Amino acid sequence: MKMLKYSFGLLAGALVFLSSCRDFVEPNIPYSTFDTGAYLRTIARTSTTFNFFDLANAKFALTLEAVDAEDGGTVETVEIRVRHRRLIPGVGLKYTPTADVLVKTLQKTDFAPNADSRFLRTSFVVTSAETLAAVGLKLADIAGGDVFEFRLVLNDKFGRKFSSDNVTTNVAGAPFYASPFQYPVSVVCPSDLAGEFSYTQTEMESIYGDCAAPITGKVKFTAVAGSPGAYTVSDATFGFWACYGDTWGSGNVRINDACGALSFSGADKYGVSYTFNFVSNNGTDLVFVWINGDGEKGKVSLKSNAGKPWPSTLR
Repeated sequence: MKMLKYSFGLLAGALVFLSSCRDFVEPNIPYSTFDTGAYLRTIARTSTTFNFFDLANAKFALTLEAVDAEDGGTVETVEIRVRHRRLIPGVGLKYTPTADVLVKTLQKTDFAPNADSRFLRTSFVVTSAETLAAVGLKLADIAGGDVFEFRLVLNDKFGRKFSSDNVTTNVAGAPFYASPFQYPVSVVCPSDLAGEFSYTQTEMESIYGDCAAPITGKVKFTAVAGSPGAYTVSDATFGFWACYGDTWGSGNVRINDACGALSFSGADKYGVSYTFNFVSNNGTDLVFVWINGDGEKGKVSLKSNAGKPWPSTLR
């Protein structure tokens, strides 16, 4: 019995020792240059895009949790740095400035306890005005598709720095850590053109057939999964072929909304491409001329649906 109690005591002592060791080293963060350290877990990506059509009110905003052996207590400051990136076709990426610059600094007093975990948290906002001032650009300099690269640098009380340049892929990409330290904020152009619309078509021309104007009907735009701003068109001749005896069939023509600039891509069942030529947009009627590679054409007035006028940015 004495031996049993002794063994039990050793087991209990070992459990206490292991438990205390776990508390001491938690979290064991696999940085490339540190055995243990700190990271910023992303709790909420409140705003991680800039709306091109409302740049003046755009913002970058996150809620972060500081995770370290002192439940966030080792954090001294967090630098928020940024640079602007643009892809220039045929040239490559252009950065402004070349290296990221400081736009805002969070102090340790910005981190506070929360009701959901034992680690300290903070929420911050960087406005588009602050961002543009930091990189030396104006609103007029920004185009749809541009990206602002925000990078966080955590400085702790031991003089160490933690950022995207020394974090491992486990910390940066794993859902548990959710700590990339780098956040690309794209300048996006929201597009919502999916739906079924009534049209009236005039001024039609074709060497294959004729049709008296005007003709009317309905056309459907269907959003293309994984391709924002792209929509398949149920009939890119808007009833012209049907009027003179042909059918649209397996045609695959898309209408593309690139920050309001409309264009056609793809081809019809004969492999012929289409061109979109904007005429006007008063919110109710979107007027354009389509022309295909065979010289066929037509002038279309596409009606918006009730309660949903055409965006004034379409052109």
